[in-house]
Amino acid sequence: MNDITYRLPQKRALVTELPGPRSQELTARRRASVAAGVGSSVPVYAADADGGVIVDVDGNSMVDLGAGIAVTSVGASDPAVVEAVREQVGHFTHTCFMVTPYEGYIAVAEKLAQLTPGDHEKRSVLFNSGAEAVENAIKVARLATGRDAVVAFDHAYHGRTNLTMALTAKTMPYKANFGPFAPEIYRMPMSYPYRDQPGLTGEQAALASIDRMEKQIGADAVAAIIIEPIQGEGGFIVPAPGFLPTLQTWARKNGVVFIADEVQTGFCRTGSWFASDDEGIVPDIITMAKGMAGGMPLSAITGRADLLDLVHAGGLGGTYGGNPVACAAALAAIETMTALDLSGRARHIESLAVPRLRALAEETSVIGDVRGRGAMLAIELVKPGTDTPDPVITKAIAAHALAEGVVLLTCGTYGNVIRLLPPLVISDELLDDAMTVLENTVRTLAAQ
Repeated sequence: MNDITYRLPQKRALVTELPGPRSQELTARRRASVAAGVGSSVPVYAADADGGVIVDVDGNSMVDLGAGIAVTSVGASDPAVVEAVREQVGHFTHTCFMVTPYEGYIAVAEKLAQLTPGDHEKRSVLFNSGAEAVENAIKVARLATGRDAVVAFDHAYHGRTNLTMALTAKTMPYKANFGPFAPEIYRMPMSYPYRDQPGLTGEQAALASIDRMEKQIGADAVAAIIIEPIQGEGGFIVPAPGFLPTLQTWARKNGVVFIADEVQTGFCRTGSWFASDDEGIVPDIITMAKGMAGGMPLSAITGRADLLDLVHAGGLGGTYGGNPVACAAALAAIETMTALDLSGRARHIESLAVPRLRALAEETSVIGDVRGRGAMLAIELVKPGTDTPDPVITKAIAAHALAEGVVLLTCGTYGNVIRLLPPLVISDELLDDAMTVLENTVRTLAAQ
């Protein structure tokens, strides 16, 4: 990435143990003021970030393999995003698009129509979070079809609001004791190649889910199918080829709205603008957020014009949805993604990391599966010689890596997946250093 000029040195450098004294002070203040229900993956506090590094309040420079959960794909302080935000803030921070609209909202919608799969006529609505986007996609589908039932899948994650918790599969920490949940949500089996019956094809897995839908719900009662093309919090599960196209074919045949939740997979993360492109599918509606606006809170749904235009005026929106500062950031982030070919960069990251992960799996026997696409990669940790999930070693790997200055995130239904989500602008040298730390960590813990 010689065409990127970084503001901060792109190196791992520790000057204290982690967490350092200043981070420990902030933790004490946090306990006295922040609700205990808000968790953090690491006990260090950021003071600066750029490219592939996060610098904490004690001056430690850590390699960022989390990107704020796939948000800072262009880096946490991309110059184009910073300048666009400064420019917009200098004019106005808010008027509410539903009161006094502005051009930035329209420009983002135009860009989404260009970038999302399919050449059909499209419409977009902007919101703040991925969960908001999902909720509104479901609203559109129910209104357009006159049906109530929504189908989600095992291992899915779609958000933390009441409806999106109902769509989300994992109980802890997302759903426990927060019910009752929104009704008319039905869960179907997901294609999970590592844990499926050997030889099960994607088409066969999809047909099994379709058979269950038809028996338990009835095709004429289903408003929408919602699915992540690659599941995120559920464990970076990549469905077998044929699974998604078979589901979409059935949906179209039966008047069911097919919603691709691309909140985590979108905007170059998987090596294409959207993971749906990789699968050769054209969703009726796509939900987006995370990497969309360089770290500013912005989300969207983009879908068929004939669906979205059915909603009555005032039926979609929100006070802060499509905030002008966030829209400016999104346009700048998309410009950076295009100029730097960050889809290609994601594929390059995959080419560097996956062979090393597979070699590590062969060497250590605690990695049951290596999977993912582009810069959305994962290893699933198991007890040696089995496919039994091992969340203990998974947690230990993340902690050990952090002590060495590498920020890693865990995920998975069984809590046994390490996921790699580096900023797409990370340098080869920094990625190599982080991969070496990860390899040595796994080797050390696997030998214990």
